[in-house]
Amino acid sequence: MLLRTLFASLILLLPTVPFAQSLPRKADAPPAAAADAKADRSFRDTTGYRHPALSRTQRDLQNLAYALQLRDYCADDRVSDAFVKEQLARFGRITGRKETCRTLLAY
Repeated sequence: MLLRTLFASLILLLPTVPFAQSLPRKADAPPAAAADAKADRSFRDTTGYRHPALSRTQRDLQNLAYALQLRDYCADDRVSDAFVKEQLARFGRITGRKETCRTLLAY
């Protein structure tokens, strides 16, 4: 029974392997098509939207939670300065700006 099931599964999967290998990769696409796709982005105009995208709200809330945790680290004398500096540098890479314990007050 097990051998029959294994054989049937192999027979069903075998025809899909050559097809999957023959598909063109995205890197094979001509560069002109990519340039045309980037040039015409008028269909994504969101100037009239009342609220920001959900992903932006989620990112802001995640940054807020991280900033509050870092503020706690900054205020706690038991946490080493090296650790706080490393965490601030990591948070700065996420936000794209130089973060200090003082800049965390903006969150």
